[in-house]
Amino acid sequence: MTLYARIQNPQFFTLRNSAQAPYLQPPASLKAAKTKPKTCTADELHYVPVSSSDWKLALWRYLPSARAQRRNHPLLLLSGVGTNAIGYDLAPESSFARFMSRQGFDTWILELRGAGLSSLDVDGYGEDSEITLSEGERTDTVYKSNKSISKLSEKFIHLFERLSDVLDEGKNSAIAIQIKDFTRKIVSFIEDGQLPAKPQFYNFQERFSSSLEDFLKQLDLIVKYDWDFDHYLEEDLPAAMEYIRIQCGPKDGKLLAVGHSMGGILLYAMLSKCCFEGRDSGLASVTTLASSLDYTPSKSSLKLLLPVADPAKALNVPVIPIGALLAAAHPFASRPPYILSWLNPQISAPGMMHPQLFEKLVMNNFCTVPSKLLLQLTTVFQEGGLRNRDGSFFYKAHLGKSKVPILAIAGDKDLICPPEAVYGCKTGVSMHNRLPQSS
Repeated sequence: MTLYARIQNPQFFTLRNSAQAPYLQPPASLKAAKTKPKTCTADELHYVPVSSSDWKLALWRYLPSARAQRRNHPLLLLSGVGTNAIGYDLAPESSFARFMSRQGFDTWILELRGAGLSSLDVDGYGEDSEITLSEGERTDTVYKSNKSISKLSEKFIHLFERLSDVLDEGKNSAIAIQIKDFTRKIVSFIEDGQLPAKPQFYNFQERFSSSLEDFLKQLDLIVKYDWDFDHYLEEDLPAAMEYIRIQCGPKDGKLLAVGHSMGGILLYAMLSKCCFEGRDSGLASVTTLASSLDYTPSKSSLKLLLPVADPAKALNVPVIPIGALLAAAHPFASRPPYILSWLNPQISAPGMMHPQLFEKLVMNNFCTVPSKLLLQLTTVFQEGGLRNRDGSFFYKAHLGKSKVPILAIAGDKDLICPPEAVYGCKTGVSMHNRLPQSS
């Protein structure tokens, strides 16, 4: 659900702690965008390189109002899984980011890798003039007729070698097997085509082009959508925080942070891991909206939306196009005969959003995510709650040691993260319900 639409009767849980000195990552490389697309409604758009990858993360910046009292710390906003910055700035009259900037906060929205305007630069990939890829449309594969089949074979082998590291790592074993099988088929096409006596030779050009097109689509998915929750936690979030610290220069080096859904889970996980490693998080305080590390005490509807029952099946699909699926389903959920009407309450509590704003949210706020990201998040339904990628670290275990003040907010009409799920984070932490349960 959206960060404001899921909370009809909010309940506030205060986790009382104190702060420490900041832990600073190596300096980030400062790079602000010279221009910003129309979709970016922020005052400024910045790009943050992630040193251990080819990703450049988008940061939407909202400058503090000159008429408001200037705050001591910049504010970082983190969105939920598979969402971009639009949820925090849906319209001028429905913008949490604008509201906070008017209160004097230097406000930043982070778009994690794969979300919104964040971009991936892969050296050499897609540069060949003989293969043209147009994003958002059917890929057009152009084969120059004066090239020999052996030249095509070399080209294919070269393309495959670019992905060899990904396949050899074995991180996506099921996907790797599919790609290797696909490779053998294309090699078979090449070998068949090199025999002039065979009738396949005459339609080989068309067959190869079609096969190579499908193969390149698969390679693009493997390269672009190869990350999980730990990548967000260990690479994206620290890079963005350091960038903001350098830009804003708070005296104590700390940031304020608000996280919605998975954004709040990221903040919980960072606090827990920093406590375990004996370092400071660099956060002055944290507010979470509909977030939990452990959903087992709740009847969250998320169980129906995530591939909990059979994770192996999900590995056969490299990505989950959340945005495309919701956009396609929206007409069936919002118009007669309303056959998918059950979807809408998962996004927004009934009556909480204007229909036009709700439609804008559904059509623009959601993105595509890797299956293995969702698979790691399914551990919130297992005993002990969310864990790292190899299952050796439980993020909930050390949260109670954090000295950073936390305000956890839940909505009693939230089907995905109800109040009892938020209580699932309370182990070892002083938590107080500040508003009575609503009827």
